[in-house]
Amino acid sequence: MTDYPYDRTALRAELATVDELPGSAKPEPILIVDRITRRFGGITAVDVEHLEVQRGAITALIGPNGAGKTTFFNIITGFDSPSAKEARWRFQGETIASASSFKVARAGMVRTFQLTKALSAMTVLDNMLLGSQAQAGERLLRSVFWPSWTGREKQLVEKADELLERFTLHDKREDYAGSLSGGQRKLLEMARALMSDPAMIMLDEPMAGVNPALTQSLLGHIQDLRDRGTTVLFVEHDMHMVQHISDWVVVMAEGKIVAEGRPGSVMKNQAVIDAYLGSHHDQDLGDDAVLEEDFDELAKVEETEREVEEEKLEEYVEAVREAEGEEN
Repeated sequence: MTDYPYDRTALRAELATVDELPGSAKPEPILIVDRITRRFGGITAVDVEHLEVQRGAITALIGPNGAGKTTFFNIITGFDSPSAKEARWRFQGETIASASSFKVARAGMVRTFQLTKALSAMTVLDNMLLGSQAQAGERLLRSVFWPSWTGREKQLVEKADELLERFTLHDKREDYAGSLSGGQRKLLEMARALMSDPAMIMLDEPMAGVNPALTQSLLGHIQDLRDRGTTVLFVEHDMHMVQHISDWVVVMAEGKIVAEGRPGSVMKNQAVIDAYLGSHHDQDLGDDAVLEEDFDELAKVEETEREVEEEKLEEYVEAVREAEGEEN
């Protein structure tokens, strides 16, 4: 991991000086995104004009279902492509726009998925070793001369064991990954991501489908990532969790960044309230103004959005399969 001089109090003091506006500049951004759009047919799933992610912070990306959060993740990590050529994003000062997923990971930005991607027919330890980089034994010519790579492999196994111990999975190291529970797979995926010593980890709904008994453990691990200097950007729907561990919150709705701010204040933002509860949440249902909207037309739009989301899911699954094939 990067040698980042982490101090949570100082970090939050810096963020307290940032304007709580969409696209606000950060004191030390690790990721800067400009003009990213993604369209599916006539629907714009992502339309982010500008976003900066603060180095060393835990940033939550929240928004209602269909807001474009996972599609945004897919684009900046190389699993999908933006619709517009003018899209640009930089990570640690280097342009990684249009880079493939494995190059993004090599640059130090790794991610997890909503649906865990543990390779079920491999052991937990072997899954961990897949996440490491610079394995000389993977090269055809050098693989024949085992003395040239066994030392490196020993180092990686020791590192994997340390991470498995840290994530309370060490007693499962020789078990098949397919035998793990959903929560344990989440832990394995997070631990495997750390094998590459990332500067930033992106977690897509890390608590989804996790047994409540493991939720607190996952929360602790996410906070520990920050404490060790790793920047965290995560998608989550549990607002209690978001307020508990986040240093900064970014809100998406209909593909756009509609609000940013500290956890305690962003939830009071009118744009956030409208995004989650609807623009008429505080209006009398007897108000004739509400009835002026064409609800038949709105229903058609919602149906189209559902169809697009299904298409996006199919594309997402296909991208993941291709990525797994690339890893193998």
